[in-house]
Amino acid sequence: MTSQVSSPAEQADEASEALVGGQRAPRSDHAGDGEKEIRRLDRVIIRFAGDSGDGMQLTGDRFTSETASFGNDLSTLPNFPAEIRAPAGTLPGVSSFQLHFADHDILTPGDAPNVLVAMNPAALKANIGDVPRGAEIIVNTDEFTKRPMAKVGYATSPLEDGSLDGYQVHPVPLTTLTIEALKEFGLSRKEAERSKNMFALGLLSWMYHRPTEGTEAFLRAKFAKKPQIAEANVTAFRAGWNFGETTEDFAVSYEVAPASQAFPAGTYRNISGNLALSYGLIAASRQADLPLYLGSYPITPASDILHELSKHKHFGVRTFQAEDEIAGIGAALGAAFGGSLAVTTTSGPGVALKSETIGLAVSLELPLIVVDIQRGGPSTGLPTKTEQADLLQAMYGRNGEAPVPVVAPRTPADCFDAALDAARIALTYRTPVFLLSDGYLANGSEPWKIPETDELPDLRVRFATGPNHELADGTEVFWPYKRDPLTLARPWAVPGTPGLEHRIGGIEKQDGSGNISYDPANHDLMVRTRQAKIDGVEVPDLRVDDPSGARTLVLGWGSTYGPITAAVRRLRAAGEPIAQAHLRNLNPFPGNLGDVLEQYDKVIVPEMNLGQLATLVRAKYLVDARSFNQVNGMPFKAEQLATALKEAIDA
Repeated sequence: MTSQVSSPAEQADEASEALVGGQRAPRSDHAGDGEKEIRRLDRVIIRFAGDSGDGMQLTGDRFTSETASFGNDLSTLPNFPAEIRAPAGTLPGVSSFQLHFADHDILTPGDAPNVLVAMNPAALKANIGDVPRGAEIIVNTDEFTKRPMAKVGYATSPLEDGSLDGYQVHPVPLTTLTIEALKEFGLSRKEAERSKNMFALGLLSWMYHRPTEGTEAFLRAKFAKKPQIAEANVTAFRAGWNFGETTEDFAVSYEVAPASQAFPAGTYRNISGNLALSYGLIAASRQADLPLYLGSYPITPASDILHELSKHKHFGVRTFQAEDEIAGIGAALGAAFGGSLAVTTTSGPGVALKSETIGLAVSLELPLIVVDIQRGGPSTGLPTKTEQADLLQAMYGRNGEAPVPVVAPRTPADCFDAALDAARIALTYRTPVFLLSDGYLANGSEPWKIPETDELPDLRVRFATGPNHELADGTEVFWPYKRDPLTLARPWAVPGTPGLEHRIGGIEKQDGSGNISYDPANHDLMVRTRQAKIDGVEVPDLRVDDPSGARTLVLGWGSTYGPITAAVRRLRAAGEPIAQAHLRNLNPFPGNLGDVLEQYDKVIVPEMNLGQLATLVRAKYLVDARSFNQVNGMPFKAEQLATALKEAIDA
């Protein structure tokens, strides 16, 4: 059997067609008597949706893990409510997980699902607006009773009133089938019901020929202390698989071949942004030969980094869960003074609380990585939704002139490299550094090529070991603010080193000696020197993707990379000339950014805010950068961006 091969134009189209399973002119194996048809697809977008207690995130994670092990390229979008436990069966309590997987290179979780698994009426109503006509909908019919439907405003059953006639609906009594499959375990009805997500996972695993061994091993490990529950979940999973194999309602299954041409040779694993960032911080500490210290206070969506790093004491990692945001960064800054690679993690509201200590770190000129996993704001805002609205806060959200480098990853896997880059800058230039990820990157996942250790940068630093200045009378002393002529970084002296006693604190220091100084000329010099240090941070030139000599450039940063690139591919496949560039370093900007911008008649900046990068670009380079903005808590859709960019080209 051979896999369907798409044309380059088809592969460039990131949004799926509104056809069964996302296929295009599918090839089929028409089986013989009693055998089911197998269709080959180049990609599929599946969304699992249910109540926040239905285990949709776990279901999606397991399907993703098996898809990654199979070798498909993939991208995911978990979406869950902010409430710890919203009322069951209500729209605010709906949790979903979208997975896009393919036999070729993809960039986004997809615009619209080809398959929706709806565990209850609320899940159906919350998601049906995203589902294109002709797509498949698998519904748990056991939940479509009068009371659950009334909770979400269904006067009649959508399964019976004709409102779903444009879709391929598969009514499956998931709860009943799960309870029946688990009779032998003697579980209560409530206990047995909890495994219905595993039944659904088994059914979808059959439909798309996913491996099963990994999920069964995972379930037995997860419930190792409750072997009966473990086996019940495995049994429910197998029952779902067998149901797909035997029922007449599912006459077709689908195959999506591994993306063998999408990846360079190497060892890969599926990884989320927060996990990649955690591994990047650990790798940075090892490459710097420094202990890693995390001072943090839990906050969505950054808490996973604290959870992950706490598991790695054997790598010299020390994690401190502080009583509040201010204590977390204070402890991290103290660890930096003591000679550690220091990190603090937070989201937008926490950055506001940490701002005074970030200013102190600027004054002390100590390396500190401030990880901001951005979310919807202002204030508490949308804790579980994504946004890019902290850029100006990272740039200017402190009193006085307090410049800080800013680094932003573009994909979940790129969070690893961004963490290494942030550590390089912090250690080399003795400065706090902002690392701006966001909820979309933090929770989403994709394949990641595990690097070899000899591919990682050498981040080792030299601590001060003795006097570095000679006074007029010939006395040798240590000056804490005597600078490296290339980087303008001051020496890093570990407390307790004989002869290197020096002052710290937030009051202005005298250039060189570090003595307290209120001299106006000295303050002017120190302010300008700190700014010059940040302006001189070495960052690579901006790379521009422009194969056709376009007159329009789309400029992005952070997590908009996937949707922008998908939209650009789509436009180019339609014959539209358009160039693309994406910023990793936002302060300082790449040295060639001004020259790049001057080459184009139009510059479009898509952002999940109201135009923060566009504001910076317009102010610094005096170009008419035009914003395309979205602040609805969700990432851009490729089709939406392609339409906006086409309008900009034609304007």
